[in-house]
Amino acid sequence: MLSYKIMKNILIIKLGSLGDIVQISGAIRDISKHHKNDEIHLMTTKPYFDLFKKNPHISNVILDKRLSRLNLIYLYSLMKNIKKYKFSKVYDLQNSSRTTFYKNILFPKALKDRWSSTETTLPEGTTKDDFDKDSVLYRFNHQLKSSGINTSHTLSPDFSWSLSDISQIKNYHQLEKYIVLFPFCSTHLTSKKWPYYNDLISMINEKLENKFKVVIAPGPGEIKDASSINALCVLDNGKALDIPQLAALIKDSSFVVANDTGPAHMAAHLGSKGIALFGSHTTPFKVSIERENFKAIQAPELPKLTAEKVFIRLSEIIS
Repeated sequence: MLSYKIMKNILIIKLGSLGDIVQISGAIRDISKHHKNDEIHLMTTKPYFDLFKKNPHISNVILDKRLSRLNLIYLYSLMKNIKKYKFSKVYDLQNSSRTTFYKNILFPKALKDRWSSTETTLPEGTTKDDFDKDSVLYRFNHQLKSSGINTSHTLSPDFSWSLSDISQIKNYHQLEKYIVLFPFCSTHLTSKKWPYYNDLISMINEKLENKFKVVIAPGPGEIKDASSINALCVLDNGKALDIPQLAALIKDSSFVVANDTGPAHMAAHLGSKGIALFGSHTTPFKVSIERENFKAIQAPELPKLTAEKVFIRLSEIIS
């Protein structure tokens, strides 16, 4: 007599930000493999909703508008939407106060067999503050292993699932061999912004004898500031590249130099050669950004990191 396994619904939660979205690529793959006979759903926010629809390991994407928790009408609607799927397991990869709030509404007494999070899988005798000192990927790896998952890919995210075809954009801008710079960052995180990109561009053009075009790809809120950088501004019909287009631009580049921002994490987990520049806001270890081809330079204060030092590191890696 044939036996049939009932397909279950599994939920992954990841609301943002871009760098964090990139880093869970391996975790999603491992969760999908573990639940190969189940439907994998992912809840995220608007900036990443369409992106996750491209992921081959996800069956359905749920939108969290991330409105105030005091908006009871919205909260009721979101919880009702989640409950209709009757999720048998939730993997909270956001691990924030907001998602803990969701857990307390949906599964208030759930342990790691129903709701996998940092909180429910915390190593015995370890405080959350101490655990959070470990690297991002190590924490994901521990969380999933504690939930019974074989983590073959969690420690080595591969963001190549996100790529789109940008041949027309590259042809328009005549891009063959090029270096991409990401000189911008959020306005409220100015400590992440290295101030000497134009000096670096002059060195690249002079010392590498114009072998590479130097380009920037500003985000939607950065286009106005792009004129302050002496590099070719890559846009798509006057608009900022979307995430899959940006991923393809990075993947096809010869080198990337970036502040500690989402595009730096994209480069790291696309296998691109490059450097991320860090001040004292965090460490490269904690954000799991260094890979075989992608390295980091850290200085106590970014204004004290010279263009000469960055260029020397660039020339060592790019050769």
